Amino acid sequence: MTALSRRSFVALGASAVFASTFGARMAFARAATDRRFVFIIQRGAADGLHTVAPVGDPAYASQRGQLAEDFASAPKLDSMFALHPSMKNIHGLYDAKQALFLHAVASPYRDRSHFDGQNVLETGGTSAYQVKDGWLNRLLTLLPADDKAIALAATVPLALRGPVEVASYAPSALPDASDDLLMRVTQMYQGDAQLHGIWEQATATRMLTSDLASDNGRNAAATGDLAAKMLSAENGSRIAMIETGGWDTHAGQRGRLAGQLNGLDQMVGALQKGLGPLWSNTVVLVATEFGRTVKVNGTQGTDHGTGSVAMLMGGAVNGGRVVADWPGLADAALYEDRDLKPTLGLDAVIGSTLAAHFDLTPQIAARKLFPEVQMARPIQDLVRA
Repeated sequence: MTALSRRSFVALGASAVFASTFGARMAFARAATDRRFVFIIQRGAADGLHTVAPVGDPAYASQRGQLAEDFASAPKLDSMFALHPSMKNIHGLYDAKQALFLHAVASPYRDRSHFDGQNVLETGGTSAYQVKDGWLNRLLTLLPADDKAIALAATVPLALRGPVEVASYAPSALPDASDDLLMRVTQMYQGDAQLHGIWEQATATRMLTSDLASDNGRNAAATGDLAAKMLSAENGSRIAMIETGGWDTHAGQRGRLAGQLNGLDQMVGALQKGLGPLWSNTVVLVATEFGRTVKVNGTQGTDHGTGSVAMLMGGAVNGGRVVADWPGLADAALYEDRDLKPTLGLDAVIGSTLAAHFDLTPQIAARKLFPEVQMARPIQDLVRA
């Protein structure tokens, strides 16, 4: 693997330090195009019903209990949906028709395990560990052959692993001693077939507890700014992946998720500001491994569910809409009597977006990115022509 020089890393600025402190890891890929694409993964199963709330559904208030109170004065997106009030920058993008929400969406996975669900999301398979590489790496094989990828992380996220070489850089001294230890142990176990998998799952568990809410979202904004620097550099990256954790809200969800969504909002705002005119050719995808239960549990949180919401943002997005074949929240409409029923495939969302954004043939892109999925008809008009 090619290593980014320490001098190049330092040149990125202090925002790199902020990124490491709050637990988001980033991966970047370069493509010879004026188009940019950013994938922000929400590890931990983000509650789509508490992000884009179906306030117009007759069963919404009774099913969601105290969680519905956050949307009493939240900005309406249309007659059915309202956006969480913490997402002010993203609401501005929606008003500017640069943000689009796709609701009741899910990957083919249905068993509610974080690690298995993330594996399916990142590989683009129909079941866990069925596919060995990631759809984002496979995207690179459809772009010019001399394009390179780079991961600013101790390990490259699964979505970016595959046949296209990915350079990586992990600084030898991180500001937190425990992070430094984790990095060194990761390197030590890298070549051990038995211990590497165990250690990777352990560090993934730790990732679920990291969050976007630290320092009132300022660290998240620093990560967005760093990503923008990488994407706007003169021979720099064209594709970025940002890992975020902290979305597993089993208890005290109202305050916890408000902080998370504020961090996400600040990250996207920093991306937009940092990219400047390049924002007009950018698409940002935000997605999670699965959603959460419709009903609130006894600790005012929610448990692992199924359907959630995906977000598309950027100047290249044909926004100002919520796309949903809404299944309803009444008890009789729930998936397995507990979850938001998915009516839209996340694979179709990703495949349709990337094909349109990078001017790829939809059928070829679908077969390459999601080879095990019986792909539905491409979703039209997600990206501006």
